[in-house]
Amino acid sequence: MISMVQLLGRVPNQHCSQSMANEMALLAYNRALKLSKPGCAVFGVGFTGTLATSRPKRGDHRFFLSIRASNRIWETSVTLTKGKRSREEEDKVASCVLIQALAKACQVSETLDSGLTDSEVPNESETRFSEEEELEQLIDGKICFKICPFSKAESYGSDKDRKIILPGSFNPLHDGHLKLLEAAMSVSEAGGYPCFEISALNADKPSLTVTEIKDRVKQFEVLEKTVIVSNQPFFYKKAELFPGSSFVIGADTAARLVNPKYYEGSHKRMLEVLGDCKQTGCKFLVGGRNVDGVFKVLDDLEIPKDLSTMFTSIPADTFRMDISSTELRKNQGGVISNAEAWKKNIGFCS
Repeated sequence: MISMVQLLGRVPNQHCSQSMANEMALLAYNRALKLSKPGCAVFGVGFTGTLATSRPKRGDHRFFLSIRASNRIWETSVTLTKGKRSREEEDKVASCVLIQALAKACQVSETLDSGLTDSEVPNESETRFSEEEELEQLIDGKICFKICPFSKAESYGSDKDRKIILPGSFNPLHDGHLKLLEAAMSVSEAGGYPCFEISALNADKPSLTVTEIKDRVKQFEVLEKTVIVSNQPFFYKKAELFPGSSFVIGADTAARLVNPKYYEGSHKRMLEVLGDCKQTGCKFLVGGRNVDGVFKVLDDLEIPKDLSTMFTSIPADTFRMDISSTELRKNQGGVISNAEAWKKNIGFCS
């Protein structure tokens, strides 16, 4: 009971139901996402049941299981013949059905005999989600992020547990973004898997629509670059999603990160929030940026001593970007909306 409350963050209305198994599977899926490497398929499994005990039960002996993947969910429920088996025997049957369901989800031919009788027929279903439905679930906060692993894993070493993440709106994606991530890779001592990240939610702007997200993701598919779509616009939340990662940011963003103004004017609160980020193992790789006509680098900023080890400078001779996506849109007359136009932006900036 206590562990279930800790998992859900609330007292459930009913412990043994298909909806409870589904909710558990979704929580497990989100946890698996946070622990996974880009391109690695993950599942979340939920199981709940009411089986035989030392005392007779009034209700049925039954169990429910759910397996959640990125684009589908498998559901299974079984009602066992009451009084036919001991608790240990019912546990074995339920475990075998769970293993069968996992094998099916992994497309593995299963030969395990579950021990169910002819009258104990599992009620099974599979529901698939479209890309649009997946993104709606992300926007609604049901799933924490979606990885689009367009990169060839062998190009970067698929054994990399750490990620080097360049967040942004990418409206549009351009050559400066690509070169910034390359430069960040070159200065990162720990290494990592390079990813771009788009937040569907924005701290001070309307959320992106499903169509907008799909259009921006398409840019990365064209160029075979891995992109993550999340629902967290704040870095302290990104740090929780991607522990141990390095975030690639501009000097202007770094300045805002350590400015108490963005923490209700509290220097102490700023130190606490970034201290929590530090505890997750996250770091910031800082590139120079043109701010109000002046090129700023990390050394131009006042970083609190306790946080200084979190920030690493990307030298200006390694990377310098003097144009933004906003300027690109102005130069090209608005939002860029097709693959050929995106390709033209590669090489636009130096």
